[in-house]
Amino acid sequence: MLVFTLICLLLMILYGGVIVYYQWAWKKLPAWSPPVPAPAFRTRLTVLIPARNEEKNIRTCLTAIASQSYPPDLYEVIVIDDHSTDRTAALVKEFAGTAPFPLTCLSLSDHTGSGRIGEPPIRAYKKSAIETGIMAARGDLIIATDADCRADPGWLAAIAGYHEATGAKFIAAPVRIGHGPHNFLYLLQTLDFIALQGITAAAVSRRSHSMCNGANLAYEKKAFLEVEGFKGIDKLPSGDDMLLMHKIYKKYPDKVFFLKSLPAIVSTLPEKSWSGFVHQRIRWASKATSYDDHRIFWVLLLVYLINLLFPILLLAAWWNTWYLLILVLLGLVKTFVEYPFVRSAAAFFGQQRLMVYFPALQPLHIAYTVIVGWLGQFGGYRWKDRKIKK
Repeated sequence: MLVFTLICLLLMILYGGVIVYYQWAWKKLPAWSPPVPAPAFRTRLTVLIPARNEEKNIRTCLTAIASQSYPPDLYEVIVIDDHSTDRTAALVKEFAGTAPFPLTCLSLSDHTGSGRIGEPPIRAYKKSAIETGIMAARGDLIIATDADCRADPGWLAAIAGYHEATGAKFIAAPVRIGHGPHNFLYLLQTLDFIALQGITAAAVSRRSHSMCNGANLAYEKKAFLEVEGFKGIDKLPSGDDMLLMHKIYKKYPDKVFFLKSLPAIVSTLPEKSWSGFVHQRIRWASKATSYDDHRIFWVLLLVYLINLLFPILLLAAWWNTWYLLILVLLGLVKTFVEYPFVRSAAAFFGQQRLMVYFPALQPLHIAYTVIVGWLGQFGGYRWKDRKIKK
């Protein structure tokens, strides 16, 4: 009993130290604002949007991009239609007629095949879509986002300005979950997402480990080609963001940044069902053992072990109430350590009002972390109406 108690305390001390470090790094990272007056931009941009069955979202996404303050003659948009069975491609082509920027719709099936019987199987659809878009891109800086995202008018100007100011080869930019119904699902995924964004900013800014979100990132086309794109990770269904980021980081360790800037934020839609949420998180967790960046592996392992302690202690409490005391103590410490960090990140995203729900959601967050972490390594998942096996 004493040995197990000491292990619990040691793990919590390590975990607390990591969270305090992330909070310190987040606060040390200054918010970046584009200079005023706006400079004369010179970087040519290509915005890539892989899309599959996004007829409900694609027009909203493109309308937001059409409202950008960045000179329209300096950017283009390429939508890569990933075997959609709805009107996604047709809507993009309709929008191209009135778009103030060059807009192209590529069909992934024209470049990689449909994946049907008799054709080479496609496993990493999104990576294939991005590669297809990059090969057609005329811009020097690739900006990747998703078809269900919305950006403010200063989005492209913020990313391009930061790139020109720093010479960045890879930029991880902020993402938040947009408005949704205040139910447990929305609150859980939004607060979890805020924490992940805070960790991303902290880790990238201090060069602790590679982390980003594919809904909002930028990298030089030249750098992508120099690291041979997704070669070596092209068989993995996910990882078009973090795994690519680390490849570029290894070549340019001082030229990878997180852009902590309000104009650079994009909003993504929340998952509407528990099933969709779980499958999304399983997809994210599925690449954990594929990281070439072993630093993040140890962080993920520590986070998983901390959360795993709670169901173990709950079971042990049936035999000895001492373990119930340890469970309550660790739960209080975990909440106390995490709260200031998540609240600071939530304030940046303008979502600090949700922090009132943070303590109450801790049991649900622990349960989902344990279940999804396990299924991410041993189970399959559904994504974009496709069943992916490990």
